[in-house]
Amino acid sequence: MSLTLKPQLPVRAKISSLGVYVPPKLLTNHDLELMVATNDQWIQERTGIRERHIVEKGVATSDLATEAAKICLDKRGISADEVEVIIVATVTPDMFFPATACLVQEKLGAKGAWGFDLLAACSGFIYALQVGTKLVESGAHKKVMVIGADVMSSIIDYTDRATCVIFGDGAGAVLLEPCEPGEVGMIDYWHEIDGSGAPMLNMPGGGSLNPATAETVAAKMHYVHQDGGAVYKFAVRKMAEAAETVLSRNGVTGADLACFIPHQANKRIIESTAERLGMNKEAVIINIDRYGNTTAGTIPLAMQTATDEGRLKKGDLVLLASFGAGFTVGSTLLQWES
Repeated sequence: MSLTLKPQLPVRAKISSLGVYVPPKLLTNHDLELMVATNDQWIQERTGIRERHIVEKGVATSDLATEAAKICLDKRGISADEVEVIIVATVTPDMFFPATACLVQEKLGAKGAWGFDLLAACSGFIYALQVGTKLVESGAHKKVMVIGADVMSSIIDYTDRATCVIFGDGAGAVLLEPCEPGEVGMIDYWHEIDGSGAPMLNMPGGGSLNPATAETVAAKMHYVHQDGGAVYKFAVRKMAEAAETVLSRNGVTGADLACFIPHQANKRIIESTAERLGMNKEAVIINIDRYGNTTAGTIPLAMQTATDEGRLKKGDLVLLASFGAGFTVGSTLLQWES
């Protein structure tokens, strides 16, 4: 492998700490069998999911995000008031406004921080990761908290077997800081959106186009709506394309990667992408069986799985890849420095 780095930046950014949190309550495939016309075998064969974590009533996205952020800070050994920026990627904010980042800032006690929410569906975390990276690389900030968090159970119709079997709740947070001498950290990214895919995966109610009314509620417009076939075809093609683009322009192949951490939407999509990249199966991180699709939370949760299993270590070359509603798609190449 001959890794081709771009000209040296005055400051390089790295992930210095990671924290994740999922609510303790489990919703298994067997539980879903009692709720909708489905079964464990059907779900596992088509998605790879066995169970997912679901919040109790009254638990919001900001609660999950705050817990993940606390764990992240504890691992780094710093206090919340050292955080300068908080970026929360989510499609399930506590409310339209204020931003969930404001609520996390208050619950975390990150006095003096500024921040905002970023909405890019399942690509939200890696999009937010790049925004945070650029804030560090510019020299403007030295400690940026990036959080991917979603309470998908709040917008799922549990009578719709096409969607209710897929999603779960969870959150993950990373701290971005400047690299130390000799560290590489964040290397490159490639992102793209395709708005023609908007009708294929969306929540049509509640915005300015279809404000909440008794009629929109009755029509179930405040739940996730998905054309599964169209989403699957896009994901198989574009997630691999995004990965290949960022690898090729940096002189890297799939075989060079120590770890591939993809968005966890469907096991077959992940395996198809890994096969196209020519990756060693041992380098591919899959934990969808335990968490389902937690939207913006999947990639940090998979990072934690990789570290827990000893498959992600300091100095490893890592590829992140995602796709989501919008359509959104992206990939990130980095060296793990945590």
